[in-house]
Amino acid sequence: MRGGNLLQQSFAVKLNIQNPNDRALPVRGLHTELNVGGEQIASGVSDHAVIVPAFGDSEFDMTITANLALALLKLTDKANQHADSIDYDLTGEASIDLPFLRSLPFHQSGAFTIPGRL
Repeated sequence: MRGGNLLQQSFAVKLNIQNPNDRALPVRGLHTELNVGGEQIASGVSDHAVIVPAFGDSEFDMTITANLALALLKLTDKANQHADSIDYDLTGEASIDLPFLRSLPFHQSGAFTIPGRL
């Protein structure tokens, strides 16, 4: 955590970018959004450039802004409903420095297990 207040916090995070292609992937920047239980709780933008090697991966540092109070409310609401988990969606787009590929969207979804359940 880098700082914040009750409604907004700033976090340093590391994302891992995987490249399954046979050519290096020059990433110029990235933006991402995290939704939990249907609500946006975090987002971030970075202009940090990195080259992801062919058939390899690279870590990408960025700062995100989050609303942990909203996340805790969503988690408490699900726990009160006796749910075992809460859904999340991570979406975003990488800016790519290639002639015919300017952006590469990504999406990952899943569920967080609610502590004390299962």
